[in-house]
Amino acid sequence: MVAVDLVMVALSYYGAFWIRLEGAIPPYMADLCRKTIPMVVVLKLAFFYYFNLYRGMWRYTSLLDMINLLKAGAASTFCIVLLIFFLYRLEGFPRSVAIIDFMLTLLLVAGTRLGVRLFFARKGSIFPLAGSFGKRKGKKLLLVGAGDAGERVVREMMENQSIHMIPVGFLDDDERKQGKAIHGVPVLGTIDQVGSIHDDFDEILITYPSASSADMRRIVEACESTDKPFKTMPPLGELIDGRVSLTMVREVTIADVIGREEVRLDTGGIRSFLTGRRVLITGAGGSIGSELARQAARFKPSALGVVDFSEFNLYQVETDIHELFQHLDVQSYLADLRDADKTARVMREFAPDVVFHAAAYKHVPMQENNPWEAVENNLAGTRNIVRLSLAAGVDKFVMVSTDKAVRPTNIMGATKRVCECLAMGANQQGKTRFMAVRFGNVIGSSGSVIPLFKRQIARGGPVTVTDPDVTRFFMSVHEAAQLILQAGAMGTGGEVFILKMGEPVRIQDMARSIIRLSGFEPDRDIQITFTGLRPGEKLYEELITEGEGILSTGHEKIMVLRGNDIDPEGLDSEVDELLELSRTFSADQIRHKLRQIVPEYVPR
Repeated sequence: MVAVDLVMVALSYYGAFWIRLEGAIPPYMADLCRKTIPMVVVLKLAFFYYFNLYRGMWRYTSLLDMINLLKAGAASTFCIVLLIFFLYRLEGFPRSVAIIDFMLTLLLVAGTRLGVRLFFARKGSIFPLAGSFGKRKGKKLLLVGAGDAGERVVREMMENQSIHMIPVGFLDDDERKQGKAIHGVPVLGTIDQVGSIHDDFDEILITYPSASSADMRRIVEACESTDKPFKTMPPLGELIDGRVSLTMVREVTIADVIGREEVRLDTGGIRSFLTGRRVLITGAGGSIGSELARQAARFKPSALGVVDFSEFNLYQVETDIHELFQHLDVQSYLADLRDADKTARVMREFAPDVVFHAAAYKHVPMQENNPWEAVENNLAGTRNIVRLSLAAGVDKFVMVSTDKAVRPTNIMGATKRVCECLAMGANQQGKTRFMAVRFGNVIGSSGSVIPLFKRQIARGGPVTVTDPDVTRFFMSVHEAAQLILQAGAMGTGGEVFILKMGEPVRIQDMARSIIRLSGFEPDRDIQITFTGLRPGEKLYEELITEGEGILSTGHEKIMVLRGNDIDPEGLDSEVDELLELSRTFSADQIRHKLRQIVPEYVPR
């Protein structure tokens, strides 16, 4: 590699004189060329080495190699002109020779590398030429979305002979892309025209990770009209490091059509909030906690602590983080936050700078039937971690709350409202800045209705919905975790952040969408039955209470309200009484006490 570059560099330098002097090089110019050519060759090869041009294999020459060559050529040309100026004062040295030499160097050195790549491409031992799949046999794919993700997918198909897939074309609504091609694969039309070309492909692949929920609904409807199978790439929120690969292809889920919004993040603010700091996440084995751990790990904390009392869930999240972020210091703690001594050990050993408290019971009917467990887990656990964070001088404490804490009608919402008050009360007592983040249902979480619907469909139905008009707010777990991090970075202490959930979704409509995505027709293949609202359930949820004084923030999806002044000692005493009542297993007395603490709580 070095020998070939040496010849190319020498040729380009001599060729620059020859071109500049139109083939008639006078003796004194030829003498100057002979004297300076060793210096030119050594300098250029040294810069080639510095810019990593000898670390890659020429058969895999990429755009990055070309950029590095451009940098090396520019830097070496500048140094050569500088040296000739000091040695010869540029006397008799045509200035244009340096420019011609720079251009010839790029042409010859880049041409050599691209020639090697082209040679192996024609042999077919590495990958076929762009746009050519030769006589390869395989599944014919129609790609929806002619953007960066689509380009990477086509490139992966081209470069990997073991992938038995052939892209036949793209669909994209961008008028500027119509009639164009990516790696020789043409853009055949818009998404709405999918029906007119349905005989030319075997399957549809949606390569549109930035698609909104509305876009995905329209795309899915168009795909369903073809009666061909279709799959998708994950949304941007699931792409931890931004990479797109065919290994990520999966079935379209309900999360794609109702919770696929791209979140705008102030990455600079989150980076200064988390980078180089010790971050502890409670309830890390749950849906929100595990995604919080993955998203926080992106910002390179000095250590990540994960706490859960489920052995299997803790093992899963620890393994996942280790696989995704191999160099991150991950420390796992199998502990029950209700035990103050065990929680104190975690805080003492890990010594966090930031705490995300996501541990809680979340299943509404289950807590209605076992209110003493809800009180013990949600309140005792939260109070322990709040007290210990305050004592340890944690910088920021972010409590994950719920929309059910607004005018609660159930035990779960009432206990979470008390948890918010515990955090707000602690904010007045030390240097730790406490805040809460309130949002609605998370698609696909362990307590979500979606897994239930899927099990019912797998059994042949019926799918059970509580009420024809029941609605809920939904958000994808990735969006929720990202916005929790954003709110934590924005918070200064004492705020309750409220995540905008968009429009509420009618559960009946969601059930019908899941049935269709499963390949069935609602009311024909799978019946829907209505069972009535369960204990503690509302017909609709709220994110704010009228008159709470909600303010907008710098982020379009985050609102904030300042918590009212809270008497920490009085609240602490009330919680003590509530915990004592939990040991009597008297549901009525527990509900009565909760109403005293949370006046807006009206049990249903």
